[in-house]
Amino acid sequence: MSSLQKELIAILEHKKLTPHFQPIVSFAQKKIIGYEALIRGPSNSPLHSALNLFDVAERHGLSSHLEFLCRELSIKHYAKFNLDAKLFLNVSPNILMEPEFKTGETLRYLDEFGVNPHNVVIELTEHKPTDDYELMREAVMHYRNMGFEIALDDLGAGYSSLRLWSELLPEYVKIDQHFIRELQNDSVKLNFVRSIQGIASSLNCNVIAEGIETEAEFKLIEKLGISQGQGYYFARPAVLPLFNIDKAIFLSEELLPEKKTLDLNSTSVASISRFILPISAETPISDVMNLFQQQSELTILPLVDHDVASGIIFRDIFLSKLFSSRYGMELYGRKPIKTFIDQPPLSVDCDTPIELVSQQVTSSVRHEQAFIISRDNKYMGVVTILSLLERITQRQIDNAKHANPLTLLPGSVPMNQQVNQLIANRTPFAFGYFDLDNFKPFNDIYSYSAGDDIIKAVATTLRQCLPPESGYIGHIGGDDFIVIFTCEDWLERCQKILDVFEKLAPTYYKSADVKAGGIHAENRKGDKCFFPMTSLSVGLVPPTITAHCQSHVDIADLASSSKKMAKKIDGNSYFVNHRYSAKKIEVFEANNLHQKNSVIQLRVVS
Repeated sequence: MSSLQKELIAILEHKKLTPHFQPIVSFAQKKIIGYEALIRGPSNSPLHSALNLFDVAERHGLSSHLEFLCRELSIKHYAKFNLDAKLFLNVSPNILMEPEFKTGETLRYLDEFGVNPHNVVIELTEHKPTDDYELMREAVMHYRNMGFEIALDDLGAGYSSLRLWSELLPEYVKIDQHFIRELQNDSVKLNFVRSIQGIASSLNCNVIAEGIETEAEFKLIEKLGISQGQGYYFARPAVLPLFNIDKAIFLSEELLPEKKTLDLNSTSVASISRFILPISAETPISDVMNLFQQQSELTILPLVDHDVASGIIFRDIFLSKLFSSRYGMELYGRKPIKTFIDQPPLSVDCDTPIELVSQQVTSSVRHEQAFIISRDNKYMGVVTILSLLERITQRQIDNAKHANPLTLLPGSVPMNQQVNQLIANRTPFAFGYFDLDNFKPFNDIYSYSAGDDIIKAVATTLRQCLPPESGYIGHIGGDDFIVIFTCEDWLERCQKILDVFEKLAPTYYKSADVKAGGIHAENRKGDKCFFPMTSLSVGLVPPTITAHCQSHVDIADLASSSKKMAKKIDGNSYFVNHRYSAKKIEVFEANNLHQKNSVIQLRVVS
């Protein structure tokens, strides 16, 4: 018996193994969602590292014994620390298939230490070729029936990990750290990770990036849409696990300006982009034919060289053209696929709003099935016309659910979502709260039908003065409107709205009332009073202030207080609020723009 074998037997008999826990972090939630249990041998032993431990155990037929002891100790320490996150337990597939494998041992440990099986993820770690997929499926089903989730470790590093993914459909896949290290400097790794994320999204599978060590790696991983990771950048494995992650690592000053949040509410075309692994434009046509034959679900192939897309091959058009001639393959088989491209593909920047993309596509004379999505002219993915139409239709349905029935403008729910998205994407914008003055007396005297007409006139004015590319208009109820200005000339556009409405409002009054400058009606106390003709009061929050707000709630508070100040000014007026803290405020400008349009602005004084 060798000295290493004796040492391993002593370690197993006296349970001289120590679990270390490395956090798995959610980027979106900015917190720890799981811990991977990693085993270490005695510090003064040649079997300290897990690699040496398992290598010696395998050579001497002690793998099962070692693995079950690892599970027992990992579960015991996890329970001792009362960790509020999932426990990821490493399991070797070949152990599952060994005759001495003990069914139910893991459940027994969980029951002994009071751990819920739903808090445990079985992480399959592959070290040897595995070809008995049927037995693997049965083993995984066995674990799932006991309440465990499944993770596939080291994706891309094993012998058959991609097939295992498709066969087992795990809840998690962990991308091997080889593909994460220096990711920002390697286009091959970048394309691999992009493709994994694309596949995972279609399978509703969580991707965990392993081995994140630098901020640059983290920044790019997050930008690719991967939302979970682990590595030294967050924390090293430790006997005493880290309970809370330092949120400062998510808020690096370098990272903030570049961060984009592309979620289901996003209005950018990147939110519906799908990464399809491209091929070179120099690829022989015969190889493209083989790809389509081997992958029946493949309908689109982007042609990309040096990160720049030069074309898109569509399966049906390709096959039709290839076999339109009796000797198609013989004639074209050895030629590069670029000979099938007549013109460059339609390409759209990833940050373009889907509404503008829809306009570009529908106004184009080209009738292609898909187009390229790029960032800085580099290939990012593909969007099909069908997916674009589906998203546009869904947005219209969602907006219709909350639309004001009188003006058909979006209501508060979609507008609040839009504000939150702009804040998350750090997109500069100004915010305006528009309210009709003296509307109730007008409604009482001229009837609610006339009141509806003047409300619709406000909506028409806003639409005329603010095209879709310059912002968003919402009708949040009654005579209240909100406008999100994404243009730089927001103040000039607001002034134009007031100018247009000042000329429009008198057309809704009788000539005698116009001559008198207003109407007599009862106030809220029932007393007869004179009310000037209706006008607009606007509370404005500039981009310098919205940039400091956390959500639509903060902006709504500022806009409401601004509107109250604007309503103290006669006629069509706006009030710009420059306050964003409890500092002293000084009114520094009050200009009578013309007879009825006034402006007051604020300055923050230290």
